[in-house]
Amino acid sequence: MESRPILTESGRNRSMREYLEKSEGQNKLPPSFFLAMAAGAAALSLGLSYSRRRRNLANFTAQMIPTFLLLGIYNKIANDNESRKSESHSILH
Repeated sequence: MESRPILTESGRNRSMREYLEKSEGQNKLPPSFFLAMAAGAAALSLGLSYSRRRRNLANFTAQMIPTFLLLGIYNKIANDNESRKSESHSILH
């Protein structure tokens, strides 16, 4: 990756790599968020399945359940890798 300087909020120039490394850990969602989204999609799908007109929408909503669960698994793995990387970085420095 090319290391171009960028201007941050404080007015200090930093390289793009430094900026990305600092901002990686800031977008952490709890695993319960994805579980709640999957449960909500299941409840919505069940509710829509009782409506005779909305069967296609119920099927579409039901297909979102594994998507939310897989996103939760990915988020968990990414957070674990990030914590391991920071632990090894603090041990070395």
